[in-house]
Amino acid sequence: MRVCFRSSVQPELMDEYRRRHAAVWPEMLRALKDAGWNNYSLFLAPDGQLIGYLECEDYADAQARMALTEVNARWQADMATLFANSDVPPDEGFEILDEVFNLEDQLAAASHSTQ
Repeated sequence: MRVCFRSSVQPELMDEYRRRHAAVWPEMLRALKDAGWNNYSLFLAPDGQLIGYLECEDYADAQARMALTEVNARWQADMATLFANSDVPPDEGFEILDEVFNLEDQLAAASHSTQ
């Protein structure tokens, strides 16, 4: 499944957010991959709007697997102060967005209907 989410980084802390993500801890990278977070990307807008995208078998399962790791607890605590809503751990404050269009899915559906 494809998952897209948004969150907000405090605009005055975007440089620090970028710096930390330029060199994510190797154990965090491995934990994400082991938990099933594939093709994971983050995009940051000039106003602090953060958009994330990942592919996984089951998002709830992938998120739960990350929650069990010690490195994720450390990472979330380290990142929390950079987000606009720091009352909630960053990975629990993601707003999941509905997918309304995917080119490959529609091309596949169109080719099946013309056969």
